[in-house]
Amino acid sequence: MLKIAKVDLSKLYAAIAETADLFVPAKTAGQTNYTLWSDETVVDMDTLKTVKSPKDVFFPQSENLYTVNKVDKKYKITPEELCNRDFVVFGMKACDIQGVKVLDKVFLSNPVDSFYKARRDHGTIVALACGEPEESCFCKVFGIDCAEPDADVACWFVGEDLCWKALTEKGEALTAKVAELLSEGDESAVEAKKAEIRAIVEKLPYSNLSLEGWHGDATKEKFDSPVWDELYKPCLACGTCTFVCPTCQCYDIKDYDTGHGVQRYRCWDSCMYSDFTMMAHGNNRTSQLQRFRQRFMHKLVYFPANNDGMYSCVGCGRCVDKCPAHLNIVKVIKAFQKEEAAK
Repeated sequence: MLKIAKVDLSKLYAAIAETADLFVPAKTAGQTNYTLWSDETVVDMDTLKTVKSPKDVFFPQSENLYTVNKVDKKYKITPEELCNRDFVVFGMKACDIQGVKVLDKVFLSNPVDSFYKARRDHGTIVALACGEPEESCFCKVFGIDCAEPDADVACWFVGEDLCWKALTEKGEALTAKVAELLSEGDESAVEAKKAEIRAIVEKLPYSNLSLEGWHGDATKEKFDSPVWDELYKPCLACGTCTFVCPTCQCYDIKDYDTGHGVQRYRCWDSCMYSDFTMMAHGNNRTSQLQRFRQRFMHKLVYFPANNDGMYSCVGCGRCVDKCPAHLNIVKVIKAFQKEEAAK
């Protein structure tokens, strides 16, 4: 176990940035999101959850795939270069790291997404344990321990220090690069901090939410349930839940006319939208009920059915915090619990 004083964190950021791009949570216009670090960046390690998850470091909200230009009456296709520079994502919480593992299941399965893989290969994750989990958090429901995040490096704020522990080869390599800034830390103090965090988690209102009945074999039972008929009605189809979610991976591919060529790019999409997966014949899901049901069936039934029981929700609580209609996965689970209890 190693440590560095909080007052020296700017030195740590600068040392990391000497050999790699560094992404940190930073406050801009009153909101905290991940951004590329520079000397002027206002780093915010105190905010528990960024507005958007840091998934777009690995799966950007928008990215070019290739460019087409007309040269001498012929068309030239220039593929976008893959990520070829090392980078570090600093301060990720355990729920967001589990979110990346969900994305791994999607983008690293055959056929492998080369853009995503290049970023995963070049990226190192420095995790930060949650100091004070909030009421909207329920990561424990999905087997995530926010007191002991699983990444390349795990960190804890203990008193006036940041404690640092390398967990992988990437973590060891990063530790070696900043070793002169680190000193021996107190393992027992970190263990006490973990116990403190876990005690807070036990008191959170959603920590003991039951997933009974939600599994990969529940397709027909849940799909045909009359609960959806009422549950979906407040949904505004705004897509906020999908854009703040650490695990949503749907995207669209579009072309942009630059005036002297065409850029093909992909961008995040949402299953909440009426034109999602629109084809020449129309859309297979023609009602908001169907679209609403699809989102939660995928999280709690379809994904675990195809990924060894892994759920596509990590309990980060962003949808609980951000949905303008107060609809979220907790409300869905509770509605089905109520139906089951009434039988």
